[in-house]
Amino acid sequence: MFVQSLRFGQLDVPDDKVITMARPILGFEHLATFCLVDIEQLRPFLWFQSLEDESVAFLVANPLLFHRGYRIEVNPQEIAELEVREVSSVETYCIVTVPDNPREISANLQGPILVNPETRLAKQLVLVNSPYRVQHYLLDALERADHAAELHPQEELVEL
Repeated sequence: MFVQSLRFGQLDVPDDKVITMARPILGFEHLATFCLVDIEQLRPFLWFQSLEDESVAFLVANPLLFHRGYRIEVNPQEIAELEVREVSSVETYCIVTVPDNPREISANLQGPILVNPETRLAKQLVLVNSPYRVQHYLLDALERADHAAELHPQEELVEL
């Protein structure tokens, strides 16, 4: 399918790359379908582009790139909505905000987006009683890391 993106122009999105939100992104409840746009120059960041509103695209990344040991606990009902067979196969993304001041680039670790790559179902979780914040400043986190080798992710998604 061809979709129009304000940021990227016309995108050719194969049907098997369409992501359907089982639970929408907060504040964007009217949007149900997205795709990931991978631009080599922006890696490890991706764009989570709405297929229904050309002006909506979220910059996303794997939270383990910024927070070593990022771990979320998900109850079985949350996982069931994504039709997950293997919890370890779930992809986790956080929305990254890039303000005018680059020192204030932040990631929302409290509201990760989970994607089942097999079914292409996704949902945004809101982690309650978690140590993660909506604004996790990335440069601070990177400066605290001793070396890039420590940033290699060992993602952990735990089913309760």
